[in-house]
This record gives sequence, structure tokens and C-alpha cells, in this order.
Amino acid sequence: MPLQIIGIQLLANYPEWVEKYYSQSLFQKIAEVERFLFGSIPFSIGDLLYVFFGVAIIYWLLRRIKTGFKHPQQWGLKLIAALSILYFCFHVLWGINYYRLPLHQSLSLQQEYEYEELLSLTKTLIHKSNALQEHLTEDQSQPVNFSFSFQEMKKLSVQGYDLVDDKHPYLNYNFSSVKKSLLSYPLTYMGFSGYLNPLTNEAQINYKLPRFKFPTLITHEMAHQIGYAKENEANFMAALATINHPNPYFSYAGYTFALQYCIADVARHNPKDAKRLVEKINSGVRKNYQESYDFWEKYENPLEPFFKLFYGNYLKVNQQPEGMQSYHYVVGLLVNYYQGEQAL
Repeated sequence: MPLQIIGIQLLANYPEWVEKYYSQSLFQKIAEVERFLFGSIPFSIGDLLYVFFGVAIIYWLLRRIKTGFKHPQQWGLKLIAALSILYFCFHVLWGINYYRLPLHQSLSLQQEYEYEELLSLTKTLIHKSNALQEHLTEDQSQPVNFSFSFQEMKKLSVQGYDLVDDKHPYLNYNFSSVKKSLLSYPLTYMGFSGYLNPLTNEAQINYKLPRFKFPTLITHEMAHQIGYAKENEANFMAALATINHPNPYFSYAGYTFALQYCIADVARHNPKDAKRLVEKINSGVRKNYQESYDFWEKYENPLEPFFKLFYGNYLKVNQQPEGMQSYHYVVGLLVNYYQGEQAL
């Protein structure tokens, strides 16, 4: 374990090496094999692994309590050995991606942006979101209804990455392995939309969520599967795979997803500007947002902040020093990506 920790700390100093030899090379082969092996299984092996680990931990604790935690030199060594194996598997199978080049560097984008550039992009996103909402509902006041099956959404999500692959060949996605999580109820009460199991490279989706969120959620988890470990970068990839999607429902999901982040960032700079911009959003679009807000409010519980605190600390340990707030890095990527040659 100590040798592994030292090795990971050394790797963190060489992001170019990680990018070239692990993230774009070794990891891609590992991930494709895992998605090929587990993708056709209809249920989540990753969920079952977590249940097994949970039961094993409880059983281990009960045995230690029963014996009064005697002979710590024996069970302590076994515990460290088990953790060492998990630590090794986590990093080799996926976790080293946390130490790759930041996405804005690999895409040759600036990280900073001017407030006027943010306002310009936000207005464009409002216009696009409104236009698609009117096209799909023929009524500015009606929310967009997503009637796709889960299987259809998976196939359309892969199609979104095929389009991204045309511009950025190293972002290709092969062998789909996206599943409804068997733990959707616990995930909901914990406040999470889905997760990637780093040991099996399966993307688990919280199927209780409003379907309006599925396109960006699935493409977000797919971004994790191809090696974008950081949440902010996976959010940007989800926007990229949906905004220019040929399916108007996916495109609508992408525009409104990006718009949420931009409006929030405008509010951080100037709440009055944010209020004026929100008033320009069709009421039907706002109803889709409200649907998501109402869903999470329904399941709000006293334990959720503790899970968020734990996950925020996990992000900080893994190269995301702002924790949960690091999600807003996606705004900088969006502004600078669409300031270049790319057109919305």
C-alpha cells in the first residue's frame, strides 16, 4: 500500500505521460474489454459488487465486535492487504485517469473567459432551447415529454459520441455498457443520478429520474467510461455529445443542460442579469427544470448532505480541489469551445 501511494503521487506529476500511455492507450484497451464482457449482461455486476462489499464489511465488523477486536496484528494486516488489492484495481482499471491532462489543455482551450462572452453564450443557449421546445411541443408553455425507452436512449447516446468522434477521434466510444442501477432507490436518497463502477466499467443510471435528464446523464457516464474521470469534464462531454445531436430531443436536453450551468454562473457574477435572462426562457422549458427540482425535493432527507460531503471530499482527494463546486468548470470549457470555430 505505501509503495502504491508513492507511485500514484509520482504519476500525478506527469500528466502528459498519463495522457499518452495510460488514458489514450492502455486504459482504452482495458475499458473496451470490460464493456464487451459486461455490456451484454442485462443487470449490473457493479451494483452486485457493491452490495457484496457492503455485506462483507458488516460481517467483518460483527466478527470483530464479537471477539472484542482481539489480535489486531492478524486482522489488521489482512485488512490492509485487502484494501491494497482494491486500491490497486481501482487505479489500474480506471482511477489513474484522474491524473491525465486537463481537458481544456488536450482540446487546446483557454480556461478563463470574459463575462460578456458568458452572457453571449447564455443568450444563444436560451434562443436554441426555446426554439427546440416550441418545435417539439408547438406550445411555449408545455414541457417537452421524453417518451423514449431506456434502450432507445442508450443507442441514441452512442450516436452522439459517434458525432463527437468525427471532430475528436480520441473521444470514440465502443461497446455500450449502460444499465439501470439496481440501487436506484438508495442513489436517489443519497442525491446521486448515477455512477460508474471503476472495477467493471459499467455505467449505472438512476432510472427513477425524470426522463428529461436521461440523455445528458447517460452521455455523462459514458464520458467516465472512456476515461474522463473528473465530473466537470464529463459534464462538458455530455453537453458536447447532445447539443449537436441529430435527434431534436437529445439536442434539447443538451442545450438546456448547458444553459443551467451558464445561468448559474451569470447569477454568481450578477443576479440581476440572471433574473432578466431567466424571464426570457419559455415557460415550457422552465417546467422541465421544475420537474427535476421537484423530484429531488421529494427525496430530500437529513442524510443526503453527509453523502454529498463525503463525495465532495472524494473529489478533492482526486484532483478536484473545489469539490462539488468544481462542476462549474464546465462553463469555462463551453464558453471557450464555442468561441472558436465550433458553432452552436
